Amino acid sequence: MWFVLAIIALVCWSGSDLFSKIGSKPDDKNSHWKMVMAVGLVMGLHAAYEIFIGGVAITFNDIIAYLPASILYIGSMVMGYIALRYIELSVSSPICNASGALAALFCFIFLREAPETPVWIGVILVGIGVVALGFSEMSESDEHRLLRQEKANVKYTKSWIALILPLLYCLIDAAGTVADSIILEGMNEDVANVAYELTFLAMGVVAAIYVLGIKREKPSVPREVPKLIGAVCETAGQLAYIYAIGNEEHMGAAAAIISAYCALSVLWSRIFLKEKLSVKHYISILIAFVGIIILGVFDA
Repeated sequence: MWFVLAIIALVCWSGSDLFSKIGSKPDDKNSHWKMVMAVGLVMGLHAAYEIFIGGVAITFNDIIAYLPASILYIGSMVMGYIALRYIELSVSSPICNASGALAALFCFIFLREAPETPVWIGVILVGIGVVALGFSEMSESDEHRLLRQEKANVKYTKSWIALILPLLYCLIDAAGTVADSIILEGMNEDVANVAYELTFLAMGVVAAIYVLGIKREKPSVPREVPKLIGAVCETAGQLAYIYAIGNEEHMGAAAAIISAYCALSVLWSRIFLKEKLSVKHYISILIAFVGIIILGVFDA
C-alpha cells in the first residue's frame, strides 16, 4: 500500500504544480491570493472531514502550537504561486523542490543533527544544480530565449525576480521543515495536519476578503477551475505523503519516489505547456534531481 500512496503523492503534487501554473496568469496580479483561496477552501473541507468524521480531536492551543510551521509553509507556497507568473514551471519546480537539501543543512546548523555522508553529497548536488540552473537562466541571450519559447503558451523575459521568488520558497519551506520537526516531537501528526489545514482555511478567508471585498474582483470560472484542481491535487498529495512515509519499513523508498515529483512536473510542462529549455537548463535540473533523490533515500 505504501507504494501506491507514494505514486499518488508523486502524481498529485506534480499535478498541483501543473494546474497551479495554468491558473497563474501573468496578467492576473492577484492570482496567488486566488490560489490561497482555493487551497484554503479544499483544505478546510478536509479538516472538517477529519474532525467530524475522522474523529481527530483538536483544540485552539494545538493550532497555536503548530502556527510557526503553518505560517512558514503557507508563506513559502505564496512565494511559489507568485513565482509561477514570472518563470517556467520547468525552472521553478526544481528550485522549489531543493528545499529538502536546505532543510538538511538547517538541521545541521541549528539542531546539530549531523547527516550521513550520502546526505551531504545530495545537498552538494542540489546546490550545484540550483546555482547552475540560475546561471543558465540569467546568462541566456534574449534571442535564444525567444527562439526556444516560440511554441510555448507564455513568453517570459529575463528577470531576477523570477529566480528570487522560487529561492524564497526554498528558504521559507526549509525553515518550515525545521519548525515542523521540532513541534512534532510533542504533537500527533494527524492533529498537526488538521491544525495546518485550518490555518490555511483562515488564510483563504483573508485572501477572499482582500480579492472579493477590497479589490472587488469577480472571479471568472474558466480561469479559476485550474486553481481548484491544483488545490485538490495539493491536498490529496499531502495526505498520500503523510501515510506513505508513515510506514517506517519503507519510508526511504517512499520518500525517494515522492521526491521525484519535480521531474514529473518538468515532463508535464513540456507536454502540456509546451515549455522547452536549453541543454544547460536540463543538465542543471538533472544534477539537482539526482541530489534530491539521494536526499529522499537517505534523509527520509
